[in-house]
Amino acid sequence: MAYEFTDANFQQEVIQSDKVTLIDLWAEWCGPCRLMTPVVEELSTEYKGRAVIGKLNVDDNPEVPMEYNVRGIPTFLLFKNGELREKIVGAQTKKTLQDKIEALLA
Repeated sequence: MAYEFTDANFQQEVIQSDKVTLIDLWAEWCGPCRLMTPVVEELSTEYKGRAVIGKLNVDDNPEVPMEYNVRGIPTFLLFKNGELREKIVGAQTKKTLQDKIEALLA
């Protein structure tokens, strides 16, 4: 199951982490976000132990989206060693997200 990021755990789980991290910023009412849920869940399973894959609900956690200037959802934030490496806006294919994760793991 995908990890659940929050405003409260973001600093510790993302910024202070040395792992590659993919965060799906989403909301319950967002159709494209709901379409991405199975993809994020699959990636979470496939990359278990190698990368942290998770979701952050923008309605419940407004600080992170504001800090990273997220204007539309779904938005995917990719971090490595606590540093934002890439921001991808809109629904994506699983392959696109895999390629981005693999590039950071290399």
